[in-house]
Amino acid sequence: MDISFSLSVVLGFACVIISILMGGKLSDFLDLPSVFIVFGGIICATAASFPPQRIKSLIKALRTISKKKKYDLCEDIDKIVEIANVARRNGLLALEQQTEDMDEPFLKKGIMLAVDGSDSDLIRSVMETELSVTKERHADNRAILDAAAGYSPAFGMIGTLIGLINMLANLSDSAALGSSMSVALVTTFYGSMLANLVFMPLSKRLKAAGINEYLHKELILEGILAIQNGENPRIIREKLNAYLSSATQKYREELETKKNKSE
Repeated sequence: MDISFSLSVVLGFACVIISILMGGKLSDFLDLPSVFIVFGGIICATAASFPPQRIKSLIKALRTISKKKKYDLCEDIDKIVEIANVARRNGLLALEQQTEDMDEPFLKKGIMLAVDGSDSDLIRSVMETELSVTKERHADNRAILDAAAGYSPAFGMIGTLIGLINMLANLSDSAALGSSMSVALVTTFYGSMLANLVFMPLSKRLKAAGINEYLHKELILEGILAIQNGENPRIIREKLNAYLSSATQKYREELETKKNKSE
């Protein structure tokens, strides 16, 4: 995961640990039975809810967003405009050679469809299918994390009930009351921490990555359709700039103005 996510989670746990140390001992919050109840329960319930292929897909997605650089929409626009200039000068068939150097599969597929003479409706249909699959894949992965976030406090409550039952069953044994109460309270603490500092943030981060990938591919699709229709590269740039934030658009306009003045 990127540094901002990792740092945020570590700082979150650090804040909790510091607050514990300010009012008591950290050892009071370390309880092995509670670990078994909460962690074991979450893992087993999640594994029972989803097939192994889905779990593997989530692990792969988490590894991917931790390693892959973020999509740069500005870079995507510049690349598409560059391709549009080549197509305008030399025709669509000239783009076939350029696909050899493309490392973006979605862009390469779209360009090859255009080079093969496919009409706009077919290109849109083929590539929108992949967009839909991408959206569904991210939603499926988030569903696992959301389920784990839901199971966390639930198993924390189950641990609380176990601790209370053990405590009530051993009221005559004063030595057992403390350990039973510890299980009763610490399990809820573990469940809440896992849900709010691990699973929910991971789900939100995965959602943000999915939106970023979807915008990246949607921008490419619109660019390819514009190239296939023979639109002017300047018009294509203006059209695709709509995918950028207002601040980014203003910054790029200022850079373009300075560039034109220097020339």
